[in-house]
Amino acid sequence: MSYMALYRKFRPDTLANVKGQDHIVTTLKNQLAAKRIGHAYLFTGTRGTGKTTVAKILARAVNCENPTAEGPCGECRICRAIAAGASMNVIEIDAASNNGVDNIREIVEEVSYSPAEGKYKVYIIDEVHMLSAGAFNALLKTLEEPPSYVIFILATTEVHKLPITILSRCQRYDFKRITIDTITARMQELTKEEGVQVEEKALRYIAKTADGSMRDALSLLDQCIAFHLGHELTYDKVLDVLGAVDTEVFSRLLRFCLNRDVLGCVELLEEIVMQGRELTQFVTDFTWYLRNLMLVQASDNLEDVIDMSTDNLKRLKEESTMADMDRIIRFIRIFSELSGQIRQSAQKRILVEIALIKLCRPQMEVETDAMLDRIRQVEDKLEKGVVVAAASDGVPQGGGTAGGSAQPKAKPRLAKAIPEDVRQIVAKWPAIVGSAENPMRIYLKSARLSLGGDNRLCVVFADGMASDYFNKSEHKALLEALLSDFSGKEIEVNIQTVGGVQEFEDNYVDISQVIQMEIEEEEDQE
Repeated sequence: MSYMALYRKFRPDTLANVKGQDHIVTTLKNQLAAKRIGHAYLFTGTRGTGKTTVAKILARAVNCENPTAEGPCGECRICRAIAAGASMNVIEIDAASNNGVDNIREIVEEVSYSPAEGKYKVYIIDEVHMLSAGAFNALLKTLEEPPSYVIFILATTEVHKLPITILSRCQRYDFKRITIDTITARMQELTKEEGVQVEEKALRYIAKTADGSMRDALSLLDQCIAFHLGHELTYDKVLDVLGAVDTEVFSRLLRFCLNRDVLGCVELLEEIVMQGRELTQFVTDFTWYLRNLMLVQASDNLEDVIDMSTDNLKRLKEESTMADMDRIIRFIRIFSELSGQIRQSAQKRILVEIALIKLCRPQMEVETDAMLDRIRQVEDKLEKGVVVAAASDGVPQGGGTAGGSAQPKAKPRLAKAIPEDVRQIVAKWPAIVGSAENPMRIYLKSARLSLGGDNRLCVVFADGMASDYFNKSEHKALLEALLSDFSGKEIEVNIQTVGGVQEFEDNYVDISQVIQMEIEEEEDQE
């Protein structure tokens, strides 16, 4: 016989074996015992939590010849037929591929025929949210008032897509995500039965990766066992198979980010890539690590919420004192956004590198949390006595009194004498701009002229394409050559960038206007 996957081999066959859904199991047991069977059920919840499994158990229980307190006996002829998929009384329909009006009309026509054997005909419609609007309308009347021998069980992972008219006709049961402890305990039972040696730490990581899905957990366990068949399944081996990263690596990465060490982050990412780790899983796990860090900082009594060893929890508490809450939240935001982008990207590594640089360089962002991080960075430097920034040529430095009170911002002042060569260039500026070749001519039209701190000509551009163009050394050299031709002297210029007109007026004197005023005064005197 061919090998059967673990999630199929160990699928529960009674309500007692269903794990993590006690609220649903208890309700269904009471209904079966009191013979208060509903005509329409809606099972909803995330994948792998037992919706279809419970539907099949319920279908067997209502038809079983010798039902027990735990559901079907599993031994009678009808139970065996249903389990083998050979019963005409239990009809499973995949709404993803049978979602048209005609498919539902066939069901409505079949409903009029009573069961050939047993008490009930049970229709299990999986992924029912995939039905078309017309199919839902065709199902409505029959779903509301089916014959006494018909039971509908609808299963879906996206209950919000169902019409309210369908929801109001069903008993709704919400299947919860299964806890890590419950999944781990179930896998320990199965591995013991299968004769597989496995570390509990390895099972807990698989359970965490499964994200509340028992089926996913058993599929991952199956994959890990197959890769290391005949050997003990350790935590490190599970990380290798799943392409995951050890928690210690996240600790190192976090410390690099807190120290704004871009090189350290990129080198650590290189290690991760060379080890063959899956970057999508890495992003998810690091986001989870940051979430744990946030919770540890928010409260001292969250050991039960954070699934982590004592040593790792101790290290996490130490790291929680290294960063403020808003900084941690900024990290989480950046990696949460990355998690949504990376799944469809062909350049996963580049996206991760960009995100890591953002973590280290808050000045790359304009969000509020990034601004707070930048302010904190400046405050740290000031406390250490580090000069935060030096003034650019022609840009005066601001300052404050010893008591910390703010002073009015000093207006820029002009030098006592403007050099003659600069005067000539300013006077001939329209002709200079007109003689330049495109694209330089276009960019020069937006330039403002001022005087640098060393009495050199200062050409100021608004932040954008023009400033980017002239900040390249070859384009700046061309401008200097053009100015030298007009002045007959060797000219050096300073290229400055401002955010807008107001910033220029606050920090520079427009010497073209000053010289024009002097020319007009001379003409008036004449």
